[in-house]
This record gives sequence, C-alpha cells and structure tokens, in this order.
Amino acid sequence: MLNDFALLDLSTPDLLIILAIVLLLFGSKRLPELSRSLGQSARELRKGLSDTKDATNDLKKQVTQATSSSAEETNKQV
Repeated sequence: MLNDFALLDLSTPDLLIILAIVLLLFGSKRLPELSRSLGQSARELRKGLSDTKDATNDLKKQVTQATSSSAEETNKQV
C-alpha cells in the first residue's frame, strides 16, 4: 500500500512544522476538538462513499435484471 502522504511528498520535519503552525494558530485547548471533528468528518465521508457504492451496485443489478427479462420477452415473441 502506498504511503498516505505520497501525494504530498511530505517528510517528517515538514509534518512537524505543519503541526507546530496548527498548534500556534488554534491553541492546545482547541486541538483535540479539531482532531475529533476531523475524524468524524472522515468517517461520514467514508460512510457516504460506501452508501453511494452500494446504491450504484443495486442500480446495476436492477438494470441487468430488466435487460435480461426484456430480452427473454423478445425471444418468446419471435
């Protein structure tokens, strides 16, 4: 599996600098709250993507079934 930061190509010192800047901007009291809300957002995004994938698969099955039943009716008429 690829590194999670492969797209950004960030090294450890880069991440530490970013963390220090975030800590300075938001303060140590708000940082856990921000992390928690970020985690919840990521969970909701994964759940939404999963639901979309499930709906797409269900739609594909319905289209396949409708197509096959339509083809069977056409064969019976001929």
